[in-house]
Amino acid sequence: MDVLSDLLHRARVGNALVRQLIQRPPWSMTYADPAPLTVVATLGGHASIRLDDVACAPVQLAAGDIALISGGGRHTIADSASTPPQFVIRQGRKFHADTGEETSAHTSLGPRTYGDGLPGATTMLRGVYLLRAGAGDRLLEMLPPLAIVPAGPRTRAALDLLTNEAARDEPGQDAVLGRLLDLVLVMALRAWCSRPGATPPAWYRALGDPAIGGALNLLHTDPAHRWTVAEIATRSGMSRAAFAARFTDHVGQAPLTYLTAWRMTLAADLLHNTDDTIATIARNVGYHDAFAFSVAFKRAHSISPSAWRRQIS
Repeated sequence: MDVLSDLLHRARVGNALVRQLIQRPPWSMTYADPAPLTVVATLGGHASIRLDDVACAPVQLAAGDIALISGGGRHTIADSASTPPQFVIRQGRKFHADTGEETSAHTSLGPRTYGDGLPGATTMLRGVYLLRAGAGDRLLEMLPPLAIVPAGPRTRAALDLLTNEAARDEPGQDAVLGRLLDLVLVMALRAWCSRPGATPPAWYRALGDPAIGGALNLLHTDPAHRWTVAEIATRSGMSRAAFAARFTDHVGQAPLTYLTAWRMTLAADLLHNTDDTIATIARNVGYHDAFAFSVAFKRAHSISPSAWRRQIS
């Protein structure tokens, strides 16, 4: 499995939530749910988006543009930056922005589609991810708090697929929508990381090197394997010394240092999300000795595995 696919697979908690909003101006909604990652796309018309907890100017979205909001916090989506918030959405419930009183949900226009549906309306699509902390953090390090991806043929094609499926209500639909939202996200991340002047994480840049990208994919496909630098180098078609130097230059870490850090990320997620014993988790991330695993975990996280589990329970 390639690195980005692995991160998305391990980071995601359950199926993503996808909703479509069709609203005629003037309209403005503040979302107060602290989702780690939100995807907002303008399907038709235009909109303005701003982060309420970060000092940055509102950004205009044209049809086909995608906004990626990382790190949680409040954000406001409106027809115009000058339109004051009318409603606050919190934990799926809708409140008047001025009085704080709860009001009824948007008028349903079909499966996962809400709003007024009147002529001249803006059509927005919003998808929300819940992410596990460790792998999710690596995914989020690709993004600033607000990333705007202009409309492009590949992102537009992915959005069209997601929009068509969002209007359906058939068996397995949540799974389909989750995978299609993943498609939109991956297309948007690729576009963001390949824009002029982009500074994606070192591991992402390294994926462009066939040998080093292939090595990273090996480590992510089977992190529990007893990897040696010599074996990774051989499978990458390079000498040990040349591979080690090239990997460190591209990734910013030596091969086994990177592997250990990734194993500790996986271990932290397993401690949080499973009831597996520490010995089982140790084996699952490549340690056949629980003591050696505990030493490595404490070195990485400054706390023992058992204390980590108690801390987050």
